[in-house]
Amino acid sequence: MASSLVAGERLLCALGPGGELEPEKLPRKLRAELEAVLSPKHAGADRPGSPRCLIPFRLLRDLHQHLRERDGTLYLHELLEGSEIYLPEVVKPPRNPELVARLEKIKIQLANEEYKRITRNVTCQDPRHGGTLSDLGKQVRPVKALIITIFNFIVTVVAAFVCTYLGSQYIFTEMTSRVLAALIVASVVGLAELYVMVRAMEGELGEL
Repeated sequence: MASSLVAGERLLCALGPGGELEPEKLPRKLRAELEAVLSPKHAGADRPGSPRCLIPFRLLRDLHQHLRERDGTLYLHELLEGSEIYLPEVVKPPRNPELVARLEKIKIQLANEEYKRITRNVTCQDPRHGGTLSDLGKQVRPVKALIITIFNFIVTVVAAFVCTYLGSQYIFTEMTSRVLAALIVASVVGLAELYVMVRAMEGELGEL
């Protein structure tokens, strides 16, 4: 936060010998503080206007109050022509080496997890390590399960048709009615089996 001002040529000339702010026109205490601030020993430089010739805002307020009490024609904003607000350089504290090392470790872990997530579905087949046979077994198992499911579906529908056809002889005497009843029951059973198969396939796809 700025708390001082870099003295410009206008202010230095006014405070110098024969300037507008002669010793008898300023309070002794204020004059002494201004000379101490602008002295080469305090400023660290011999040439006027050095960036290290700084005047605190407190002294400027006192000078402004004195000029207002005098009720003259000299104003503070005129004396501050060429002066600049001094903004000290912010020195960043050194980072903790342990914290930096820990952050780097976390970045590496996150990068590895992201890489594993991206390459999760990528398989590398190496014939030297028998990868082909193991992958072939993984591909055959779903096909085998699908064939068993289709076979069970056909057996269930046929069994429902046969059972209904044979059981309907006690209700219907005509073959057409018995066949129609058997078809209706087989269709209902088939639709129920299809519904169960679709739900099971959705569950497997969701797990993938």
